[in-house]
Amino acid sequence: MIKRFILVLVCFTLVFAVFLPQDIGVAANGTVTIAESTVNVRNGPGLSYQLVKQVAKGEKFTIIKEKDGWIQIQLSTVKTGWVANWVVTKSSDRTSTSRSSNSKKGSAEANTNQLRVRSGPGTSFRIIGYLNKGQAVSVLDENENWLKISASFGEGWVAREYMDLKGNSTNSKENNNNKSIDKGIVTDTLNIRIEPSTKGNVIGKLSKGTTLSIYSKKNNWLEIKYDGQSAWVSSDFVQIGEKSQPSKPNGIIGTVTASSLSVRDDSSLNSKIVGSVSKGQEFAILDEVNNWVKIEYKSGKTGWAAGWYFNKDKAKSSQIAKDSKVTILHNGTNIRKDSTVQSTVLQRANEGDSFHIVSVENDWYEIKLSNGKNGYIAGWVVTTNGTGPSIDKQGAEGYLKYKTIVIDPGHGGIDNGATGSNGTLEKELTLRTAQLLSDKLKAAGANVFLTRSNDSYLPLPSRVRLASIHQADAFLSLHYDSNLDRSVRGMTGYYYHSYQKKLAEYVYNSTNAETRLKSRGVRSGDYHVVRENQRHAVLMELGYLSNSAEEMTLTSGQFQESASTGIYNGLARYFKEQ
Repeated sequence: MIKRFILVLVCFTLVFAVFLPQDIGVAANGTVTIAESTVNVRNGPGLSYQLVKQVAKGEKFTIIKEKDGWIQIQLSTVKTGWVANWVVTKSSDRTSTSRSSNSKKGSAEANTNQLRVRSGPGTSFRIIGYLNKGQAVSVLDENENWLKISASFGEGWVAREYMDLKGNSTNSKENNNNKSIDKGIVTDTLNIRIEPSTKGNVIGKLSKGTTLSIYSKKNNWLEIKYDGQSAWVSSDFVQIGEKSQPSKPNGIIGTVTASSLSVRDDSSLNSKIVGSVSKGQEFAILDEVNNWVKIEYKSGKTGWAAGWYFNKDKAKSSQIAKDSKVTILHNGTNIRKDSTVQSTVLQRANEGDSFHIVSVENDWYEIKLSNGKNGYIAGWVVTTNGTGPSIDKQGAEGYLKYKTIVIDPGHGGIDNGATGSNGTLEKELTLRTAQLLSDKLKAAGANVFLTRSNDSYLPLPSRVRLASIHQADAFLSLHYDSNLDRSVRGMTGYYYHSYQKKLAEYVYNSTNAETRLKSRGVRSGDYHVVRENQRHAVLMELGYLSNSAEEMTLTSGQFQESASTGIYNGLARYFKEQ
């Protein structure tokens, strides 16, 4: 009788359990580290729950489980609490953007001469120094396109493709050949394969114009490095040859004081002699390293000479501009009557147009026009050749410093977002773009918060709340689009409230100009993250994954760099006008 009663009780319990409310939290292992200065711990998974404790940056806790963008942690042997997953880093997060810039990640060597070191990860940041080929530096941080390094002149960022990484944990699977043997430029969209054969699995793609470091050659295949590992591409779509960075004078003229002075191929007395110069000759100083100066001792030929045999004076603008030209970077560039943006526009020039430099005046070039008259053009919208000095674009960092920016990489976790025709997941691509943009903004001095820094799910209301909590000066939601009509392509910007329109226009116009995708314009969109947002916000659809050709473009490192640069510049222009 008792056995029958127990059996009935067990069956009743199992059946009744089906109707009990279920906790949808996912059990998890590992630890979290607090990533913000002070973080609130609550007694439930949401901002509406009661505050139970505050914890400080760097503290670590064991994970109990995760639910709706929140993580339950073990505070003590008898006490637990919940923290938002966007204010912590998990021990297993391999894509976290909360990276310590103080911890060394290994070392690297420059694989080209005169490699520019910039104040941030992008070509719009000012140049703070140069590296010579073979010069070793410590690597502090990295993203897919840039390395943050520590050099003799301080910390800065260099383009990853011009550096050979050494001693990094991510390089454990690389071959023994750590130095590149050549460089090449991709001539068409190119598959990256795991082995040198068309039967090898495709692990990535490269877009036209991408520069490669080549480590070995096998038949018609070239070995490259991709995601820290050896990979292979077909040589049929790569133009082999060194892509050097031209030296630019620093505005100093040096006069030789020795009767005869040797010019060498490097900044050392042990290096090879390649020429000589005589007393009284004047040269534009292209670079200085350890009291050696780099000069153009013959037309088209540069070398190094002992700097203690030069008298150095500030050059007259007409001297350093001799036989130099500027080349226009953008269509519709204004040429003005005087060296100010308020001056009258004389004419407009298009990308690729060239003009002789007459002189340099502050950040402007005086140029000779085809009608024989002179005009002025801003130095940051052109490139130069010859001995003319390079004028770097200034100001963007100043407009972004101390601004609070919340970046929302769309989707994540159980929500993949759109899936491309070649299998690309939107949630992964938005995080790539967000991380590149975050690095640029942080380098400019902005306070940056990501709604997610890993592959985790966060409800839309929580994303909006972050903008409010941090009193964001700008909220950017990044997405990639999809359509049943696979021919649809292009970029679209969305806002909802009228006070958001200006931000949307600045960010969209800059990004579209930088990436050169088809423009679908800026329009009003009924999306939660802009509709429910009381801050200035924009939702960017950065292209169509459903279009196979556009998908290959969107996933390329070149596009990701252009998109993040465009958004960065758009934000700077927006804040400049405020």
